[in-house]
Amino acid sequence: MIVYKWLIDHFIEVCGALTGFLYLGFSIRQHFLTWPVGLINALFYIVVFFTSGIYADMTLQFYYVVISIYGWWCWYHGSSTGNSLKVTQTDRSLWLKLFLSFMVLFAVITYMLLHYTDTQVPYWDGLTTALSIVATWMLARKKIEHWLVWVVVDAISMGLFIFKELYPTTLLFLVYTVLAVYGYAEWKKELVPEAKEGRSV
Repeated sequence: MIVYKWLIDHFIEVCGALTGFLYLGFSIRQHFLTWPVGLINALFYIVVFFTSGIYADMTLQFYYVVISIYGWWCWYHGSSTGNSLKVTQTDRSLWLKLFLSFMVLFAVITYMLLHYTDTQVPYWDGLTTALSIVATWMLARKKIEHWLVWVVVDAISMGLFIFKELYPTTLLFLVYTVLAVYGYAEWKKELVPEAKEGRSV
């Protein structure tokens, strides 16, 4: 009875965790369902993070809705030849662009959280949100290092979610951390030379 009541009280969060597992599984396999499932997952977590006061992560879910559409298109038509994308590495030039983008995002998001919300975790929320935006774009472009960025994001997020008592989501991100390492190993098997894809970004 207690378990049933808990499930009812946390129904949306549990649905978010379950669709999150599916999303990660599909992304490891590079399956097209990665993106529609990711979109559904984002809708659940808009509600979860709003009610928990994690506003930057909530806003991030709106980005996930948009990037899901972009990623779906990229995986089928985003290469320089118009064909489906292949797994590639991130070159130094792109790393610099991504780092600068991260710094700008982190500064803007953290400023907004500090001045316009009542969040208790502005810096951690801003950090994970900025990194997640970068990592999801890298996923859309099938850059293998996005898995390594997710390891960092997921590890930090677990501490944030424990603080906010979001235990199903904490479990989800624990599994995310482990599977991100597995996903990197799986994608590495299909890695093609960066030169074939890097110039198309």
